[in-house]
Amino acid sequence: GPNGNVIARGKAFKEDLLIADSDETKDLGYHEGDRMENLFQALVMGTRDYARKCGFQSAVLGLSGGIDSAVVACIAAEALGAANVLGLSMPSVYSAPESYEDARTLARNLGMRFDAIPIQPVFEAFRASLATPFNGLPENETEENLQARIRGALLMALSNKFGHLVLSTGNKSELGVGYCTLYGDMVGGLAVISDVPKTMIYELASFMNRLREVIPQNTIRRAPTAELRPNQTDRDTLPDYDILDDILRLRVEEQKSIEEITELGYEQAVVEKVVRMIHA
Repeated sequence: GPNGNVIARGKAFKEDLLIADSDETKDLGYHEGDRMENLFQALVMGTRDYARKCGFQSAVLGLSGGIDSAVVACIAAEALGAANVLGLSMPSVYSAPESYEDARTLARNLGMRFDAIPIQPVFEAFRASLATPFNGLPENETEENLQARIRGALLMALSNKFGHLVLSTGNKSELGVGYCTLYGDMVGGLAVISDVPKTMIYELASFMNRLREVIPQNTIRRAPTAELRPNQTDRDTLPDYDILDDILRLRVEEQKSIEEITELGYEQAVVEKVVRMIHA
């Protein structure tokens, strides 16, 4: 308006035609959308535009039963149409039965395609091939990463054979500190939520369930886990996500030093650990 005030604004993340009188002084009735609604529509638009402009008609993602892949599936179904999205469960002996059930329930709730390929036979073949060089050595993250890389290879095989766009499901919190596997869960043509912190993923899940339960409550309630070894949870390696996300924001976005972050009340040892992981 003439006083520099906003009197009207086009729709967010949608094509729109707006006609307004620039001499008008009063608000013409525009209201900001809900924060989570805007975020959801931004992610949907980004996914849809990327797929269309790159010539993809369909997408595939690993559907683990966890909250990250559930949120990506909801975004993909909205962006491309649920019938054009394939969710693939790839369980191992470390996968809890409820993970598979939650993944299948989510796919059914969305109306998307669902399939399962157990990775244990492939994992055992890798173990057999590596038995001689690994003889006498304890299992560690090597075997954990092998599982993620098997899953990445399966997703890429489906992509190559059927022309699906592979959507990776890592969030900003994981990627920021390297809690992810190169050539494994990082495989994909588009990292849909790679700039969305874990705490915000939970907010998105609540938004997606605002009208009906799309994402199973068990998926939201369960402690986050990579399910790459027995009884594993993200807390084994990372601080609680509300603390981690705060430190990431202060260090990466606000460029604060370890001392400045510690002065805000965060435990110095935790801050130093997170900063080391960021730099590594």
